[in-house]
Formats: sequence, C-alpha cells, structure tokens
Amino acid sequence: MADLENPTVMNNIITFLSSLLQRVAESNDLNPRFHPQKISAFHGLTRPTISIQSYLERIFKYANCSPSCYVVAYVYLDRFTQQQPALSINSFNVHRLLITGVMVAAKFMDDLYYNNAYYAKVGGISTTEMNFLEVDFLFGLGFQLNVNPTTFTTYFSHLQREMLLLQPPLDHHNLDLSPSSSLSSSSSPSSQYKSISTKLLHYEDDHQQHQEVAAV
Repeated sequence: MADLENPTVMNNIITFLSSLLQRVAESNDLNPRFHPQKISAFHGLTRPTISIQSYLERIFKYANCSPSCYVVAYVYLDRFTQQQPALSINSFNVHRLLITGVMVAAKFMDDLYYNNAYYAKVGGISTTEMNFLEVDFLFGLGFQLNVNPTTFTTYFSHLQREMLLLQPPLDHHNLDLSPSSSLSSSSSPSSQYKSISTKLLHYEDDHQQHQEVAAV
C-alpha cells in the first residue's frame, strides 16, 4: 500500500498503534477479571520502564522491516487475543507481544529479515526467550498467519480513521499529520494521538459472526 511508504504516515501509524495498545493495557490492568492464572509466557515479573511508544519506535528504528509488517502485527495481536480470550493485553505482557508480533510479521511478509537473536537484542530479552515466545505466539495464533487484502485494508483504514478523529482540537480546521506539527507543539505526540479505545478492532471475529448469521 503506497501510503505506508510515506514516512509521515508510518510515524503516525506507530504513534497511534502505541497509544491504542497503551489504552488497552491500562484498561485490562484495571479489569477485575485479570488475575494470576491468566499469566502467560509473555508476562514479565515487573512492568517495563520503557513506554509502549518508545518501545515500538525502537523496533521501528532497528527492525528495518517493511511498513506493512506493523499493520500485519496489529492484525496478529488482535487475532491472538481473540483466539486466547483468557490472555488479555496488559502492561506486563504488551512489550513481549509487540516484539514477537513484529518479528513474526517480518518473517511472513518480507523476503529478507533479521534473525531471532537480533530481534531479541532489539527487544531487550534473551535469544532463548525470543525463540520460546515465537513458538508460543505461533501456537496461540493457530499458525494462521495469512492476512488477506480485505483484512489488511480494514485494519490500516481503522488506524488512519482514528488518527484523523483524534487530532488535537486546535487543529480541527487544518488536519496536519506532518512530524513538524508535532514537534512544534508543546504536547508530546502520544498526548496528541491519545486513543480512546480500550479494545482492539476484532474485525475478523465480527466479520465471521456476520457470515454465520447470513448463512443461517
């Protein structure tokens, strides 16, 4: 998709996706249904000190994977949580889910990609753990890695739509997604693109339900 080749669009995709995941994680942290038996291999002993946005920006800087990998990783995270309803994205597991999702997306989408040891270094974990998380992630997805064009476009369009809707009030007459507009503002990018959603898109799950209803 040509839009993804635009650095400005990609920077804002990274910003909004991290904001969305931040909101989802914070919401699930406060959810009373979250308890110890839902802890998984992705769950850290403590909350990482690096923010979700800084972590995703680090991955974006060093992974050098194609831009579409980040949309595909978003699909994978949503698909993973649908197939693993007992595992909610929270502050203790979101970083490991992110690095694993992007790595798996890069391996599936790109002809050239870095190995697990490199991604482990980028993600701040050991290669052994990275290998284990990859296997756990793949089984959690049921090895359903293919993302058809309709699903890809739906998730990408959702990110684009949310970015436009979440523009700062002062800019509502002149929507400007350029990096310079963010740098010139006194607020940070994460505060400008603050997601109000507390769940992922769940497009495929809803789409499947509609198909089942239509079939009946």
